[in-house]
Amino acid sequence: MSDNNRYNQRGVSAQKEDVHKAIAKLDKGLYPNAFCKIYPDYWGGDDAYCNLMHADGAGTKSILAYMYWKETGDMSVWKGISIDSIVMNIDDMLCVGATGPFTYSSTIGRNKHLIPGEVISELINGTQSYFDRLAEYGIDVKLMGGETADVGDVVRTVIVDGTMSCRMRRDKLVTTEKMIAGDVIVSLASYGQASYEDEYNSGMGSNGLTSARHELLKKEYATKYPESVDPNLPSDVVYNGTYGLTDMTETGLDVGKMILSPTRTYAPVVLQILQKHFDKIHGIIHCSGGGQSKCLHYLPKPLRVVKNNLLPIPPLFTMIQQSAGTDWREMYQVFNMGQRLEIFTDKETAAAIIEISEKFNINAQISGYVENAEAKEVIVESAYGMFSYK
Repeated sequence: MSDNNRYNQRGVSAQKEDVHKAIAKLDKGLYPNAFCKIYPDYWGGDDAYCNLMHADGAGTKSILAYMYWKETGDMSVWKGISIDSIVMNIDDMLCVGATGPFTYSSTIGRNKHLIPGEVISELINGTQSYFDRLAEYGIDVKLMGGETADVGDVVRTVIVDGTMSCRMRRDKLVTTEKMIAGDVIVSLASYGQASYEDEYNSGMGSNGLTSARHELLKKEYATKYPESVDPNLPSDVVYNGTYGLTDMTETGLDVGKMILSPTRTYAPVVLQILQKHFDKIHGIIHCSGGGQSKCLHYLPKPLRVVKNNLLPIPPLFTMIQQSAGTDWREMYQVFNMGQRLEIFTDKETAAAIIEISEKFNINAQISGYVENAEAKEVIVESAYGMFSYK
């Protein structure tokens, strides 16, 4: 069975074609090539300012947290899900130069029969404790409450989403309009242990979790936790792997904790980069859905992005590829593959960005360059082949 067919049968898509089609005719905001939609300053009415609002969440990662909690009793995984929902919002907003202050509202939908009050408490308190941690690094986020709904008829376990907003000056926006041939790309690692993280991070993020879960974990989980699976899925695409949740790995984490590594925020790093080098930043891309092809959608004109020096692939993604036998082209399109943030700039500024990143114990390097082309294209040159995305 092809990788695309397997993804489709699980009800997921690497490129979200249906979503892009559905929103094609909607207003794209003040700056169509920006990573997030940017609105006029509706509340303040000041043309020098703009408003941003972004909604995202932890996706199907919460299903894995549920299974791990049931297997081990470890409640800490729920705080990680709170972090995932926050970071998938805040790091998208970083890409347009927003560094706060932010407001955040959480939306939790649960099946009350399976998700008790103590889990909800962990999710909510985990949100506030993470904001307290971010404040230590100059990132101000205010929790504005939210909605927690008992929706067992539509949610099999729990879904954790959030909405983040802020108001900022238009002259501090990063919109990708400045991207030009000759720019270099600085990739920041998604794995390792940043100075503001408590343990090793596998680099998973919050994209590709449906594939990762089913490709890595054993078939027995389908029987043990039927609530973790869409009953309409064919059995041959459900839990096809060889791993148990508590099997140990070379990283010091077990398999469950590897996949559940909280999505790393780059907010402390980007704050310093923008404070010191704003004028030299031509674009920031969060390599979430779409992986290393993500930047294709934000090129301001026909340009070719060549990624010929990506960071080493961390163990998690090698495990997924070997377990699933997924084509490497698909791997680079579905997963971040070890680098989840990329910054487009000149070579001199690139060196300064790498230095700032490494001060936070996050590996970074020049991973490629931009050149003129007749059509928009991303090329990934890897040890496993050269792949083109258009």
